[in-house]
Amino acid sequence: MEKLRIAVAGAGYIGQAHMEVILRSGTCALSAVVDPSPAAAQVAAGAGVPLYGSLGELIAKDRPDGVVLATPNQLHAEHALQCIEAGLPILLEKPITPTVAEAEALVKVVEERGAKVLIGHHRAHSPIMAKARQVVEQGALGRVVAVMGSATFFKPDHYFADAPWRREPGAGPILLNMIHEVHNLRMLCGEIVAVQAFSSNAVRGFAVEDTVAINLRFASGALGTFMLSDTAACPRSWEQTSQENKAYPSYDDEDCYVIAGTNGSLSVPTMRLKTYPRDEDRSWWKPFEVGTVGMVRDDPLKHQIEHFCEVLRGEAEPLVSARDGLANLRITEAIAEAAGTGRVVDTSER
Repeated sequence: MEKLRIAVAGAGYIGQAHMEVILRSGTCALSAVVDPSPAAAQVAAGAGVPLYGSLGELIAKDRPDGVVLATPNQLHAEHALQCIEAGLPILLEKPITPTVAEAEALVKVVEERGAKVLIGHHRAHSPIMAKARQVVEQGALGRVVAVMGSATFFKPDHYFADAPWRREPGAGPILLNMIHEVHNLRMLCGEIVAVQAFSSNAVRGFAVEDTVAINLRFASGALGTFMLSDTAACPRSWEQTSQENKAYPSYDDEDCYVIAGTNGSLSVPTMRLKTYPRDEDRSWWKPFEVGTVGMVRDDPLKHQIEHFCEVLRGEAEPLVSARDGLANLRITEAIAEAAGTGRVVDTSER
C-alpha cells in the first residue's frame, strides 16, 4: 500500500512530536513542514522535507493527503477552515479552538461539509484508556457510582519565566491541563452535566490559579472529584503514572484515577482491580477479589496517527470528532466559570 502523505503545520514541541511518529510510521510519510518562523527551516531540513511559509503555499504547490494542525491555539479556527475549504482532512490539535463560540462555528462547518476532522486528544488513543473503558463497559465494576481523579505536578519557576503569558488570564492549569482530563473522564464515566470548583493562587500569587478542587456530576448520576494543581509536588498525574511520555519520570505505585462501582473499583493506570464475587453478598466486612487487568503500554501519538490514516482512507470515523472537541472545551470553560463565580454550573444544555 502506498504511504499517505501528511504535512505538519507548526514546528513547535507538539508539531515535532507528530513529525517523529510520522517518520517512524509504515503507513504514512511526512511530506512537508508549514511554519513561517526561522527556526522551522532547521526542523524541516532535519526531517528531509520541504518547508512552506503558509498553508496557502502548501496547498498550491504540494497538496498532501492530510494535514496535522499543530499551530498556536488562536490560529486553530482559521487554519482548520482553510483546510476544510481546500478539501483537506485534518488532525487538529486540542483545544479545538480557544473559545466555545469559535468551536461552535467550526463544528457547524465541519458537519455541514462532512469534513474529515480528527481532534488531537491523543489520550483517547492510549491502550491503557481503551482497556479501562472496556472494563467499565463490560460491567466488571457494576454500576459506576464515583470517580476520583487527580492531575498534581510541580511546574518549575522557569516554566513561567520562559513564557510570562502562562501567569496571566487565558493560562493556568484549568485551561492548559484540565482539558486532557475532561476527555478521559468522559470516556470512562459518560457526559458531565454539572460542575463546581474552588480555585486558589495562594502559592504563586499569579493572576491565574495554581490549584483547583473540582466536583463533577455525570448524566448517569455518578459523581466525581478531581484535584488539579501545578504547584503540588505529587506524582498523581497521567504524565507521571502512564509511562507514555518518556520525558517524565514515572512511578509504578501511583494512580491518577479510581473508578468505583457497585461491585468493585479500578485504579488507573496501574489497572489494579478489586471486585466482590458475583455470587456472594457484597459488604465492607467481606474481602475483595484482588487482581490486575492485563494491558499494553504504548505511545498514543503513534496510535493516533495510524487512526488518522484510517480516517483518510475512509476506513474509520474520527475517534475524537469536532463535536467531542467542543464538548471537552465546554466542560473546561464551565470549570473555569464555576471557580470564578462559586456557583454550580449546569452543562447539560450547553
